[in-house]
Amino acid sequence: MGFFEKLGRGLAKTRQAIFGSIGELENADRITDDTYEELLEQLILADVGLEVAEQLVDQLRERVKREKLHTGAEALAALKELLVAMLEADRPFDPQGKPAVILVIGVNGVGKTTSIGKLASLYAGQGKRVLLAAGDTFRAAAAEQLQIWADRAGVPMVRHDEGSDPASVIYDAVSSAIARGYDLVICDTAGRLHNKKSLMAELSKISRVAAKAGADGDIETLLVLDAVTGQNAIQQAAQFIDAASATGIILTKLDGTAKGGSVISIKSKLGLPVRFVGVGEGIDDLMPFDPRSFVDALFLGEGEQPADQETE
Repeated sequence: MGFFEKLGRGLAKTRQAIFGSIGELENADRITDDTYEELLEQLILADVGLEVAEQLVDQLRERVKREKLHTGAEALAALKELLVAMLEADRPFDPQGKPAVILVIGVNGVGKTTSIGKLASLYAGQGKRVLLAAGDTFRAAAAEQLQIWADRAGVPMVRHDEGSDPASVIYDAVSSAIARGYDLVICDTAGRLHNKKSLMAELSKISRVAAKAGADGDIETLLVLDAVTGQNAIQQAAQFIDAASATGIILTKLDGTAKGGSVISIKSKLGLPVRFVGVGEGIDDLMPFDPRSFVDALFLGEGEQPADQETE
């Protein structure tokens, strides 16, 4: 299954429930006030959020007026461009240096451990030498679960005894990666309740320790959010960002919800780009996030592909 086909299948619930209706705008002969009202309602139903939905509709109104657009097809094309622009990251996600470090954070149950395994498989498939760090030393069997994913991805893992200092695990993993010439260290952390200040402070400590371990590479911190929770994930995310200087989002379970519009709200409200999306349970079902492919997949019909992605 190709990249775009897999993304389209993962977004099927969102598209069928909400964005398919917005796509019908293409058939409108003219743009009216009712068009904007209907669009606002559909965006809110897609879990874009009222504030962001209103912002998008206002921007579309302004663009329609400025560019003298008349038909629904023209308005839909303009909307898609607005969405792509809103979702664009300021810089690509491409951790450089050796070793680069990716800290993966988030509350229990969002798919953090599985995302780490899938991320390891993705980078190992690109020829990078990847090492995992079992930094969740508090939850029973956390290291064992991560070891299963490490084995699936075919990468080694550093672990300490249950109850050990998580920061020491990260330090040892980074030090080992330096000594053994690994390209990338991906670090698990304990699932945190976002209202526990002491645990959030510990995340800050882990970030500092990773830097002090001596790695010359970039350090990225990815926050895992569950797409099923939609808008409810945003307040939770804001506190993680403050504590651990998060640089991006992994959005899991996108295939299991009609709330795919939350991707738009997350970027707009948090200022953090979505870096990866989970669209299935397989080890190859974590995909780098591409705004244009995402927007195209939201609006295209079943089996369709954008013109620039069709196979020859």
